Amino acid sequence: MTAQPPTRRNFLRTAAGAGAVAALGAGGVLASASPASAYRAGHGLNAVEWNESDPRMWYYRFETDAIEWNPGVNVLLPDGYHTSGRRYPVLYLLHGGNQDFISWDRMGIRAWTAGKPIIVVMPDGGRAGWYSNPVSTNVGPRNWEHFHIGQLIPWVDANFRTYAEYNGRAVSGFSMGGFGALKYAAKYYGHFASVSSHSGPASLRRDFGLVTHWANASSAAVELGGGTVYGVPLWDEARVTADNPVQRIESYRNKRIHLVAGTAPDPVDWWDTINENQVLAGQREFRAALGAAGIPHTFREPGGGHVVRPDLFNEDLNGIIGRLRKA
Repeated sequence: MTAQPPTRRNFLRTAAGAGAVAALGAGGVLASASPASAYRAGHGLNAVEWNESDPRMWYYRFETDAIEWNPGVNVLLPDGYHTSGRRYPVLYLLHGGNQDFISWDRMGIRAWTAGKPIIVVMPDGGRAGWYSNPVSTNVGPRNWEHFHIGQLIPWVDANFRTYAEYNGRAVSGFSMGGFGALKYAAKYYGHFASVSSHSGPASLRRDFGLVTHWANASSAAVELGGGTVYGVPLWDEARVTADNPVQRIESYRNKRIHLVAGTAPDPVDWWDTINENQVLAGQREFRAALGAAGIPHTFREPGGGHVVRPDLFNEDLNGIIGRLRKA
């Protein structure tokens, strides 16, 4: 995949006549494209809403045959992007369950990345999409994996000044998104040189497949109208194996790998306790397998439970930038 010249000026002239205005949850004003405008269409995506008024945070909502509804994406540009003329590495940052593409903005991603030479792409992944193409769905397509890997990545490389190569991309995420990051880095080895997981599961089969059962139950309840990611009552075993980080150890060789899991979830909050204890055990299993294979990795086990830790995210971000090709 090679980067294409940016077309932003021509694009903005085309979009200048768009007139529908609405309030966006992340703040600001968005434009809505008419079907005839085919605004920045390509790679299976057609942007039907956008907001490029902020110097750094640009918003898009796409029509795509991969997802029944129109998923949103925030693209956070580095300071000086519009005048530097340089290309930049890209971090694909994945949200957790019951969150959306705006969640990282709400948490403070603009301040965390201020002055850092990296583009951050934050896509929708469904409330319980599990960064997968599900075995079954009763509500139309929910092929999040195809949307992210097959459509969004080439779209970003075509429309922004990126390094469209292995050493130009990282993937990270929180909770369900941390699992998605580990999964994508292994299944699509040549896409990402760095992977990090903040409180993300790393083992699908431990404890009689507890995480896999949860992926099926949560996706059936809030994402797929009774359909499931991996299949019930019997799993698609090949799909579980392909997605399971601890069974893909060799796929992490020559990557930067960073893991975070809390050691002291709230004992009063049963969900936090069950969730982070399972994450911690799975990450330790994963780390042991990496160590046995001689694959370097770093990790943090702070106190607390299933939360994003801005200080550790910033530490990770510096490591990501240090591993990727320089702007």
